[in-house]
Amino acid sequence: MEFDALILSRLQFAFTIAFHIIFPSFTIGLASYLAVLEGIWFFTRKEAFKTLYLFWVKIFAISFGMGVVSGVVLSYQIGTNWSVFAAKTAPVIGPLLAFEVLTAFFLEASFLGVMLFGWRKVGPGLHFASTCLVAVGTLISAFWIISANSWMQYPTGHIVLPDGSLHTESWLKVIFSPTFPERFAHMALAAYLTTSLVVGAASAWRILGRGPEPESRIALRMAIGMFAVVAPIQALVGDLSGKEVLHVQPAKLAAIEAFWETRSEQAFHIVAWPDRATESNRFEISIPKLGSLITAGSTDAEIKGLKDFTKEDRPPVFIVFWAFRVMVGLGLLMIGLGAWGVWLIWRRRLEQTRPFLWAAVAMGPAGFLAVISGWVVAEVGRQPWTVTGVLRTADSVSPIGAGEVTASLLGFMIVYAVIFTVGVLYILRLIAEGPKPEDAPRADGEPPGNPLAAIKEVRS
Repeated sequence: MEFDALILSRLQFAFTIAFHIIFPSFTIGLASYLAVLEGIWFFTRKEAFKTLYLFWVKIFAISFGMGVVSGVVLSYQIGTNWSVFAAKTAPVIGPLLAFEVLTAFFLEASFLGVMLFGWRKVGPGLHFASTCLVAVGTLISAFWIISANSWMQYPTGHIVLPDGSLHTESWLKVIFSPTFPERFAHMALAAYLTTSLVVGAASAWRILGRGPEPESRIALRMAIGMFAVVAPIQALVGDLSGKEVLHVQPAKLAAIEAFWETRSEQAFHIVAWPDRATESNRFEISIPKLGSLITAGSTDAEIKGLKDFTKEDRPPVFIVFWAFRVMVGLGLLMIGLGAWGVWLIWRRRLEQTRPFLWAAVAMGPAGFLAVISGWVVAEVGRQPWTVTGVLRTADSVSPIGAGEVTASLLGFMIVYAVIFTVGVLYILRLIAEGPKPEDAPRADGEPPGNPLAAIKEVRS
């Protein structure tokens, strides 16, 4: 493989977006979790929920800031590395990203300060409303980003002008591309799963080390309740999304399942080794007819194989095939962990079952890994297009040399390795300390648990 500007630009964007998506997938779910915690405290005045809120809001503040910073990098990168894509799709993509800023980022920025620093400066009602609005803002942000990406997956509501640029004919069709509803639901549920697994892991870790503290017991049960309910729903939404991909992106579907030949009664490949050179799977462990049943709902359904598409229009099969199976495999583990946790709660043996607690700790990063794997499936599976059927990736890159991209890629890797490692390690240290009951106000006037303390410590 020749590492030209195109390949290096793709690697750079993949590297930076993989870091970025970790934080929105966490903060979207965490903002809603904070709203639930404060809502329960607001109506019941039970101190355990207040303690949990003041603990997790510190982690939210740091994660939100890191997500914003890494998101800005992506915006600049579109202009520096993908200027042709930006110029041609600006009449469609530009307004969608602007709507995200106007409706989501402004909402979050307006109430984030009240949420983070206003615990003893405004009334409980206003503070709770601010937390809820920040949570709504994170979901609105996801709405517009997924809308823009879904349009790139299957563009509708536009026309191509003679100069190759795009013009919008119907904003409703652009915003609500056929793949959008399932993909938005899939991402929102993934964020809730990611957060619940982190909360569950942190709570289980505290119980293993310090026994069943009230806050840890409550948080662990809330986390189990969330992923026990959401993980099966996520599987159903993912199935609906896959059936939509069959109709609008058949080449991606063929790559996901490593189907080379067009036939009915396709087998489901549990594992395989797809080989683009031989246009076949070197080996496979399969279940007959299940592939057609899962993807189309009938064992008799005919599914197009990759050989029905020209070689230059086929996605990289190996990456897509295995990324999908990593995502699905982690999802099945989440379902199993949730069922196990519910059974232990019913038997009143949750805190005494150390294997479950260790399993919950081990599954803490699973949500992040599943999210990254899902985005690999979505983005690599769309190749060789940036806008499916409209604009190829090779025609989207900026007229720059490989040297410039290499220098910026190395720079990003060094900076991210230092800054994000420090940030993540500090978050992990906060999680290890765990929630503590609120003490008396400090001499500097800031209440205990206020995220300002955490931010000051990071800056120092």
